[in-house]
Amino acid sequence: MNGKRWMALLLALVMSVSLFACSAKPAADGDDSQNNDVVEDTTRVFTDSCGREVTVPANVEKVAISGPLAQIVVFALAPDKLVGIANAWDESAAQFLDTKYYDLPLLGQFYGGKGEMNLETLLAAAPDVVIDVGEPKGSIVEDMDALQEQTGIPFVHIDAYLASMDNTYAMLGDLLAMPNEAQGLADYCRYAYDRAVEIANSVEKVNLLYITGDEGLNVIAKGSYHAKAIDLLANNLAVVEEPSSKGTGNEVDMEQILNWNPDVILFAPGSIYDTVAENENWQTITAIKNGAYYEVPMGPYNWMGFPPSVQRLLGMMWMTTVLYPNAADYDLYTEVSSYFQLFYHCELTQAQYDALVANSLPAADAAA
Repeated sequence: MNGKRWMALLLALVMSVSLFACSAKPAADGDDSQNNDVVEDTTRVFTDSCGREVTVPANVEKVAISGPLAQIVVFALAPDKLVGIANAWDESAAQFLDTKYYDLPLLGQFYGGKGEMNLETLLAAAPDVVIDVGEPKGSIVEDMDALQEQTGIPFVHIDAYLASMDNTYAMLGDLLAMPNEAQGLADYCRYAYDRAVEIANSVEKVNLLYITGDEGLNVIAKGSYHAKAIDLLANNLAVVEEPSSKGTGNEVDMEQILNWNPDVILFAPGSIYDTVAENENWQTITAIKNGAYYEVPMGPYNWMGFPPSVQRLLGMMWMTTVLYPNAADYDLYTEVSSYFQLFYHCELTQAQYDALVANSLPAADAAA
């Protein structure tokens, strides 16, 4: 909304208030304070992770999100408040999500990705607030302020880091007036992260590569944005000069992979997991020779990130189970079922679990 229109509305509001004040009878003692309380109670000031003080409804009922990361995080807490989604769910999500959630209207996203936010659609959805979740970009304050001014809708940013997703849910619980529901999610995040790190720190970390790409010649490099969970739990051999921040990782050649010669390989969903056993080049690598290679589970998202959201905690539990079976005391089916119930509001069946991890566990575990 432009400045002139704001001024015109403000002037009209001032004039109407003045006319009402001149014509109204004097209020009885205490009436003014009661009326003010009613007005003040409809909104409140929420301080987001950037320190921005944003006026939001006291009772937020309709929420839009900024992108796929926010979509995953907010869906876990308040699926019935969502007026739309930022990105279409992966097809694999259809079996896990209630139809009313799977079919939510597509609004688009603000930063990068597959499709910009459709502001006309956003305004038509009339959310009480738009929530951005993730690690903040350098321009986050300016971006949020500009979008808020442009749309007249409150925009808030809430930080989300792998090591402190419990804090993310605590802040969301405050914003959406859902502290008890948020606490359950926060407790799970704290437990899952701490337990996985504890397991990895109790053993000698394995030498590992995370490989992606149609030809298997891309790696998620050590120190990159998408490698945080991998670097925590294993010795990531993919050391390159300039780690890519993209989910596609860094492109390398076969010679480099042979030189790294990992003991374990994690293949991204849709990469070359199915073909390496018959490929002469790959057969010389220790991980392939020993059968110590696995496909990262996919459903409804890649369990190791992409987008790098709260689902990485599920991936960390899976990863420690695969890499350190003697130290990881999980019943993985129980853990995955609990996660799907909490974060996707889904009762995961044994058959669904078996399909999710079909290529993702050591042979003995997969057959159990």
